[in-house]
Amino acid sequence: MKGPGLALLFCLCLGFSQVINAASVVFLNPGRANEPFWASYGRFMQSAADDLGMDLEIRYAERDIRRMLEQAREALQGEHRPDYLLFVNEQYAGPEILRLSRGSGVKLFTVNSQLTEDQQTLTGGTRERYPDWIGSMVPNDEEAGYLMARALLSQQARKTPDQPIDLLAFSGVKQTPAAQLREQGLMRALEEFPQARLRQLVYSEWRRDRAYEQALQLLQRYPEVSVVWSANDEMAFGVMAAATELGRTPGGDLLLSALNNSPEVLRNFLDGRISSLVSGHFTLGGWAMVLIHDYDAGVDFARQGGKDRRVPLFQSLDQRKARRLLHHLQQPGYDLDFRAFSRVGRSGAGTYDFTLDPLLD
Repeated sequence: MKGPGLALLFCLCLGFSQVINAASVVFLNPGRANEPFWASYGRFMQSAADDLGMDLEIRYAERDIRRMLEQAREALQGEHRPDYLLFVNEQYAGPEILRLSRGSGVKLFTVNSQLTEDQQTLTGGTRERYPDWIGSMVPNDEEAGYLMARALLSQQARKTPDQPIDLLAFSGVKQTPAAQLREQGLMRALEEFPQARLRQLVYSEWRRDRAYEQALQLLQRYPEVSVVWSANDEMAFGVMAAATELGRTPGGDLLLSALNNSPEVLRNFLDGRISSLVSGHFTLGGWAMVLIHDYDAGVDFARQGGKDRRVPLFQSLDQRKARRLLHHLQQPGYDLDFRAFSRVGRSGAGTYDFTLDPLLD
């Protein structure tokens, strides 16, 4: 065979070889399939997988820890095992997932919530007692909580100088490391504003409906509250609905924070109803796919910035950044080529630089 026929056969064989050799990844998503944050997180991951030629399967636990562990057992001990498993230390399930992985031959990588120091006294760290647990990547959750609170308190202090500031806080699931870290950031900001008083902190489990019910009671119990800190956007929307029902004006006599990247929260921020918005960590799974792609190709990310990473993904948004982020979210593939972030074939290119900036340009 000569000429075009040979060239066509070569291309077909190359394409078939790439499909056969594509790294397979399962991500145990702890959220619900219709949950805006976790859905957007999965979409960003899938975009990365498509660009990098990887086979990605996302399994949603629907906020059910037992379901997540069953999904882990199936992935790690079932007949069709992936090359890699990504998991979150949701409700401190990490050690059990690691236990299930023994002898599986599957490489593991932790995203979003790393095992706590107490847990790692039992499990060891990555590449120690579980050598197939190859790494972790988490966002700067404490900084996110701090940035939201500082922006809110600064705005209110300018509005009412030398006056006390009463604040309510709505956190997520109490047993989630991300929620605890964001609370620590809130407390750090409160130390900088001695006139601020935290009247009550409640756990709304990341849910709009629960935050709405709690806010209906709390805003009447503490009528002087002028600032509401919320650890995600869904809870902020619940508070906004309750406040409006009670005759308060979000963005006017009541300043609210939010965290995430849904078009709904971006538009509310642009409209002035949300006064402080932090975003960025929905990209983390996509960046993790870049690390796994490179590791699978023989470029160990541990030598390019370390096996365990805390990356500064969270940023406070202003109006320009919010508009740019909203624009990118509406583009096919986010208008990004994830291959540009890989270090494969780029010796001397330096360490990875994962930030929200590519979606703000």
